[in-house]
Amino acid sequence: MEKVSVLAPATVANMVCGFDILGFALEEPNDSMTVRIIKERKIEIINRDDFDLPTVAKKNVAGVALLAMLEKIDENIGFEIETTKKIKPGSGIGSSAASAAGAVVAANHLLDKRFTELDLIEFAMSGEELASGSKHADNVAPCVLGGVTLVRSNDPLDVIKLDFPELFVTIVHPQIEVKTSDAREILKQQILLKNAIRQWGNIAGLVAGLMKKDYELISRSLEDRIIEPTRSILIPKFDQIKTESKQAGALGGGISGSGPSIFMLSQTEETAQKVEGVMRQNYQNIELDFNTYVTKINSNGVTIV
Repeated sequence: MEKVSVLAPATVANMVCGFDILGFALEEPNDSMTVRIIKERKIEIINRDDFDLPTVAKKNVAGVALLAMLEKIDENIGFEIETTKKIKPGSGIGSSAASAAGAVVAANHLLDKRFTELDLIEFAMSGEELASGSKHADNVAPCVLGGVTLVRSNDPLDVIKLDFPELFVTIVHPQIEVKTSDAREILKQQILLKNAIRQWGNIAGLVAGLMKKDYELISRSLEDRIIEPTRSILIPKFDQIKTESKQAGALGGGISGSGPSIFMLSQTEETAQKVEGVMRQNYQNIELDFNTYVTKINSNGVTIV
């Protein structure tokens, strides 16, 4: 094969208490990408959207991820990437991860899958470093693997795909931009031990709840004492949306990645639709433009189309 097309899903990182370690893939939205092998050791980028992203490889997250892959390839080959993004950059639902992960999964398919999934996550993390200033896998891991993932360690990379029950996801994306790098800069560098202990308990409880399919335990564990109190001030009406969404029946939720998107998990699609109504009403009341999604967790990650 000389070319392949893929759909790369949006992702939710952190899952409230799991900063930089938990994430899951979404059924929608998706970026579409076509990758071709070229007979020259370079990366060419073609954008088929209006986001005006860089076409110089070392300044583009997909380009950087593929350059990392090329370092492990001896042949005199390169790649051309043609991308149509549906995941808005800066939305907090893994736009950069979709670009990086989609590119390396597609390229690996053209290379007869010579690299492991863990290798692909490593390559995609190079793109995340360009986007946010740090190598983290909580978006790219679920994008590559699908489902819900736990990043036990970044160095050496250790990623576990978790079992999970049926969950519906409601997301609202207010049309403001919160850059991941900026959202990281405002975080506190020191935390109280009692808050750390509470956070560890919530992470363990959330993982246990997912694997045991215990919705009540999932709900109790969706609490963040460390990151959310600081980052939520960047998102209009965050506290009200979260409170009213839980009153509507949501299990819980919080900031998607670094924001500004907010996600809520529900046990049924009916509840997820009610939560969407809550989100819409809050932003309509202040005349802030927004997009909403009611979707499910994507079990497959990047898919060949």
